[in-house]
Amino acid sequence: MSLKELIVQRIKNDGPITFCDFMEMALYYPGLGYYSSPRNKLGKDGDFYTSPLCSSLFGRLIGRQLEEMWLLMGGGPFIIVEYGAGTGELCRDILAYIERNGRFSRHVQYFIIEKSGYMRELEKSILPQRVKWVDSISEIPSFSGCVLANELLDNFSVHRVCMQHELMEFYVDYKDGFKEILLPAGDLLQDYLAQLHVKLPWGYCTEINLQANDWVSEIANRMKRGYMITFDYGFTSSKMYEAQRSTGNMVCYYQHKAGSCPYDNIGDQDITTHVNFSALAHWGRLNGLNVNGYTNQLHFLQGLGLAGELRTMQEAESLKESARRMDISFIRNFVMELGSRIKVLVQSKEVRSPLSGLQFAIPLT
Repeated sequence: MSLKELIVQRIKNDGPITFCDFMEMALYYPGLGYYSSPRNKLGKDGDFYTSPLCSSLFGRLIGRQLEEMWLLMGGGPFIIVEYGAGTGELCRDILAYIERNGRFSRHVQYFIIEKSGYMRELEKSILPQRVKWVDSISEIPSFSGCVLANELLDNFSVHRVCMQHELMEFYVDYKDGFKEILLPAGDLLQDYLAQLHVKLPWGYCTEINLQANDWVSEIANRMKRGYMITFDYGFTSSKMYEAQRSTGNMVCYYQHKAGSCPYDNIGDQDITTHVNFSALAHWGRLNGLNVNGYTNQLHFLQGLGLAGELRTMQEAESLKESARRMDISFIRNFVMELGSRIKVLVQSKEVRSPLSGLQFAIPLT
């Protein structure tokens, strides 16, 4: 039975399902969901690129920030937890940087939280044995260190809502094709908007990511001391709910082409929504995480010495031309062009020191 048939069967058995439940099945149904199926999602032969795929420079600069965090925390045991490591390039490049400093390297443990067996095998094929894989952060003892989430939250399953005479939620039905219907939204969705002091105008539709709130709470409860860095596409609340986004922020990706219909290519296309960084900061504070700073990826990398790295690359006579071209392509496409679109939020627990990556931080409104 295909994934589409399984979803249709569930609707016939149980009645209309929330869009969140539909998205969860489309992306994560065991063996058939987009992120659970044994197929390549990243790079030229996949559906999209991420920064680590294009150059080791991204990982080197993140490694530099992690080293600074380690020193600011006193130079003791330092656990790095990476969520959803893709094909492993970011971890590989971070560890390559870390291993240049033997003292830092000896204090580091690196965990990857990866639920997909297929992706886990890809990661293991390029990563050293020192890396450990777990299914959940609950498997890691309470730790001090840093959590990394690179383009993770935009793939969390979301609820879709629309303001009418009251807040309504989108449900998915099936009658000669998938149909969307509106039913009254539950208390959790209404409370989400109330806590963020958001009042949607009549007819305004958007997404609500409750899973992100649970995620940040789980991390905060597991972390004794340290940092969390989140890279993703998104906005603060003041931008998220502007009039121009009155139909929501969902984008689907299939073979490097963007679309807007989540009911096409079920199981074969990515479904993403922009992250509300104000919400992430709010629920972090409720769980003991402070906001160290908010910026975009370009400014974050500039604070970590991007310009100097570029000069070094251009001056290195031994650098292979093909590798140089790939790094220059990364700079043009994923730093200069997309660097302002990818945002960076740094949160922390029991540490307040300023960070180099946040030299150009902007207000989180």
